[in-house]
Amino acid sequence: MVDVQGTVADGFEPVRDAFAANFARHGERGAAVVLYREGEKIVDLWGGTKTPDNDGDNSPEASGDGPEPWVQDTAQIVRSVTKGVAAAVPLLLHQRGQLDLDGRVSTYWPEFKAAGKERVLVRHLLAHRTGVPVLDTPLTPAEAIDGISGPRAVAAQQPVWEPGTAHGYHAQTYSWLLGELVRRVTGRTIGRWIAEEIARPLGLDLWLGLPEEQRGRVGRIAAVEALSAPVAQGPRLRPKRSVAEAYRDPESLTRRAFAAITPLPDENDPAYLAAELPASGGVATAEALARFYAALIGPLPSARTARSGGRLFAPATLTMARTEESAGPDRVLVVGTRFGLGYMLHGPACPLLGPGSFGHPGRGGSLAFADPEARIGFAYVTNGMRRGVTADPRAQALVRAVRASLAAREA
Repeated sequence: MVDVQGTVADGFEPVRDAFAANFARHGERGAAVVLYREGEKIVDLWGGTKTPDNDGDNSPEASGDGPEPWVQDTAQIVRSVTKGVAAAVPLLLHQRGQLDLDGRVSTYWPEFKAAGKERVLVRHLLAHRTGVPVLDTPLTPAEAIDGISGPRAVAAQQPVWEPGTAHGYHAQTYSWLLGELVRRVTGRTIGRWIAEEIARPLGLDLWLGLPEEQRGRVGRIAAVEALSAPVAQGPRLRPKRSVAEAYRDPESLTRRAFAAITPLPDENDPAYLAAELPASGGVATAEALARFYAALIGPLPSARTARSGGRLFAPATLTMARTEESAGPDRVLVVGTRFGLGYMLHGPACPLLGPGSFGHPGRGGSLAFADPEARIGFAYVTNGMRRGVTADPRAQALVRAVRASLAAREA
């Protein structure tokens, strides 16, 4: 049995139960979950181990007498959960009058208009409608993080569908599309912008470009498998045949999108963690992510900022973030997905708390989102990576527990 640490407010004990059950039922290794409501933290739980058993891993983190325990301030690479943090940057730039969401990307980045992309709008980029989820020539891991090769490759890439006419998840290319746009508009890298305009004012342990002095706080990711059969109400674990076939076919948009970096990078590599990849490279605590989403929808009493009392999104910006821009069959993920401006929206492929929720999952398990109607900011992070992109059973068990706790309080 894993000793779950932390606190829950009265009425939210089901979240603790679900979190503990994930270790027994789903093979959880190390994780944390945090819940904010109305700007106040009401769930803060962690447990398991920060590092795996030393099964041939000779890294300094894996040496010693055994796995290192997960502690309250353990941070974790959160893969595509990063997209939800990064999406706030262009929305805040628009809110400040520095970026036109209906403007052409090439207005800010002239080289991008090559190969038939002259009519791509900024909102197309955020809603995965650009038509550039793949690269004809994939980047090596070193090229992916050098800050030059990625933007050059997506600028030269010919779209695989007419931009704006369909959507498909830009799993890797989102990094260079969004990162270069922000650099062209602001003169700052997106990681620096997040640090200076979001993380520092809100007091967040969240980095896009992990500083060397923070490396010791980061858990090492590794694959895990479920220990028992899924519960009946859980999400589908066995993919539909068409989805499975898409992942197996090396010529499919699905395989090519995730293989835009080939071979797959080592996500425990300090060089990868130090890179600024807004599609997949963010490192954060569950506390920081939940607090970030809470700040998108309402003020944080303890925020170290005078800007709107700690609230990031003005009401009009919040509406734009969660207004549906893309819906239906996703040309990359194959299943039906829903996107606002940079955020996944509640639906069968990515169940969140309710119809008004918006956020982003990370491939392998992590999840963070906000629900303005419930006044919730939620985050779950894990170092035990499972197959799947949008609806991990561990995250879904926690979401159901939050939903049940809220319903019981209102009954």
